[in-house]
Amino acid sequence: MKKGIHPNYGPATIRCTCGNAIETWSTKKEIHVEICSACHPFFTGQHKLVDTAGRIEKFAKKFGGKISTKGEAKPIKIRERKTKKETLKK
Repeated sequence: MKKGIHPNYGPATIRCTCGNAIETWSTKKEIHVEICSACHPFFTGQHKLVDTAGRIEKFAKKFGGKISTKGEAKPIKIRERKTKKETLKK
C-alpha cells in the first residue's frame, strides 16, 4: 500500500437522536444518525405492514387464497391460466 494516501481508520462512535451510541471502526470519529436499530420500527417490532397500491390483493389474486379486508376473509377468484400449447394454437 502507498503511504500517505489512505485515511486514518480508527475507533468511532455512532450516535442516534434517540440517545443510543454504537462503538465501531470508521474513518470518521463521530457519526450522527437520525434513526438506528434501537428505535427503528422494523427492529422494535412496531412495524406496520402498509398496503401500497393493493399489492396484497394483487398477490392473492395471482396466487390464490383468502385475504382479510376490514373484517371477514373473503375468497379470491382465481383465473385459469392457459398452457403454452393452448396459446400457440390460436
